[in-house]
Amino acid sequence: MRYIVVLALSFMTLVGCSDFLDEQPNGKLSSDGFFSNAEDLASSINALYSVVTTSQRANNYVGTNFLSGDDISTHPASNKQSLREHDQYSVTDNNAWMVSMWEQRFKVIKAANFIINNASRTPNVTEEELTQALAQAHYWRAYSYFYLVTTWGPVPVMLNETIDYNAPLWTVEQIYELILTDLEIAEKGCPVNYTKAPYFQNGVNVAVSQGAVKATMSYVYMCMAGWPMNLGEEYYAKAAAKAEEVIDMVEDGTYYYRLLDNYADIYSLKYSHSNPELLLGLYYHRDRSSHAMPLTDILLEMKQGGWGDTNGEIKFWKEFPEGPRKDATYFPKIMLADGELYDWWYDTEPASREVVAPVFIKTAEAPERGVEFDYADPSPGQSAGQKTLQIIRLAEVYCWYAEAVGRSGQVTQKAVDVLNRVRNRADGTTSNIYTMAMSPTELAEAAYNEHGWEIAGYYWCGFASRSRDMFRMYRLKDHFEYRKLNPMIEVAPGVFRNEVVPVTGEWSDAKMYCPYPYADKSMNPGLR
Repeated sequence: MRYIVVLALSFMTLVGCSDFLDEQPNGKLSSDGFFSNAEDLASSINALYSVVTTSQRANNYVGTNFLSGDDISTHPASNKQSLREHDQYSVTDNNAWMVSMWEQRFKVIKAANFIINNASRTPNVTEEELTQALAQAHYWRAYSYFYLVTTWGPVPVMLNETIDYNAPLWTVEQIYELILTDLEIAEKGCPVNYTKAPYFQNGVNVAVSQGAVKATMSYVYMCMAGWPMNLGEEYYAKAAAKAEEVIDMVEDGTYYYRLLDNYADIYSLKYSHSNPELLLGLYYHRDRSSHAMPLTDILLEMKQGGWGDTNGEIKFWKEFPEGPRKDATYFPKIMLADGELYDWWYDTEPASREVVAPVFIKTAEAPERGVEFDYADPSPGQSAGQKTLQIIRLAEVYCWYAEAVGRSGQVTQKAVDVLNRVRNRADGTTSNIYTMAMSPTELAEAAYNEHGWEIAGYYWCGFASRSRDMFRMYRLKDHFEYRKLNPMIEVAPGVFRNEVVPVTGEWSDAKMYCPYPYADKSMNPGLR
């Protein structure tokens, strides 16, 4: 584990966040005397990002519910019970990792509320500085409540710095109303581009920008259009319109964002701190961060010595289109402890390996700073890494736009064109396989699938994981039934494999959500 801090914000020489994040005995943040000068305002944003990045620093913090998606699975034994429960749709209220998922979201909310409720009294700052600070705080509060409402459904809503253990639950509809209100404030207050460090470095926005907010709003509308609110075509049209704003402002040069030419570059160290495709990310520095990401996808038995938390699901891998995108998503070969390279489906007769599954490579890093990871010549694994965590990319906005257009009952040339940009890069061709001859449903499903392949397995920080896509489309039930059947799949001529983690029981819609953590239920009657 390594010490964590946002790369750009780590260079700020301001007062420490402990000046205002230390709590009084009554649980209220100490705001007295703070925001007395411009440095306090800047420090509050620095501290907010520190809390945000801490909340994303490990997979038990950012969440394990991504495992309900059809792209990713886990280990059948070892110390992975908290992960397996999500993979098996049988999460208990004392799941050890779920507690972290819950509490980290409320820590971000608390830090954001501190700014929202107190920053306006700061003297000697420009209106622009104050507006941007408040906009970023509103964004991260919206981000956190979106995470909560899509993971737990109705949750307590707190709009001040006090953690109220008697706070009543808000409905899903009420929470989405708050999310949209916060995002509208953020959209108005966040700039197109920041003009100076620490918020703008290496030619990219490090803090939340206007484009990132618009993209977020697009996906929020898509979720409102789907399960459980099922607001349908009207909200898909809203999602398409907001995504189109981003696309148009990219096309006219207002936004600098662009697709990288090669898919493999997206997760490379070369572009880690200067990725023009990234609308929103969290930036890390190896020397100052505690972050376990590089080893979580690497199997325990591999020479790199990974933790084996996750691996790919076989059906998803089988259906993933061949090409540069697939090559950059999974290890082409895995090196086992004997130092030899094998296909992931290699096993002995009788079977001796505990996990025989495809392995994601996107998070892997070489121990030597600035050196790209080489699967064929891996150095011994180590947990320190400095790759940027990617929350929203332009390719995702293209996919959301095309899907939303299709689900609103239309097929447009723009939607077809942007979806072809995503697929052409994935294939390394200019084949333009999508055409105006598609029906709206065909366009929507093509875009849904392209998004799944774009972000497969990269669960760590993405705003729209595969599991969240499946949630809004009410497709987790279908995957649950498939996992119960667990058929053998031919992964190579004459070679058949299936999933090693069993799924049993009967479906109920309660499986769409996580249960409330036991400890919080004991304190808040509304959660019982």
